[in-house]
Amino acid sequence: MTGKIKYTDEPLGDVKVVQDFLPPPEDLVFREDSVKVTIALSKRSLAFFKRAAQKHNTPYQRMIRRLLDAYAAHHTSGGDRVAPKNRPRSRTG
Repeated sequence: MTGKIKYTDEPLGDVKVVQDFLPPPEDLVFREDSVKVTIALSKRSLAFFKRAAQKHNTPYQRMIRRLLDAYAAHHTSGGDRVAPKNRPRSRTG
């Protein structure tokens, strides 16, 4: 676009007010405290995360951390627990 924009005073039609869904700036700079740990992962799991991280252009450690955070949040907030596959569920009632 090389030309100047010419504005006119015409009706806009049906206009909707959109709620502000963006976080405030102070929420964008917040960092959770983290603790460095050493963990042994299977070669298969590590290869999976490295491939996925490369595909999405992000560090694989960040992906693993977010996965663990989501898992902990789910089970901390009283989310549904999945019965282990190798244990039969008890039948009550």
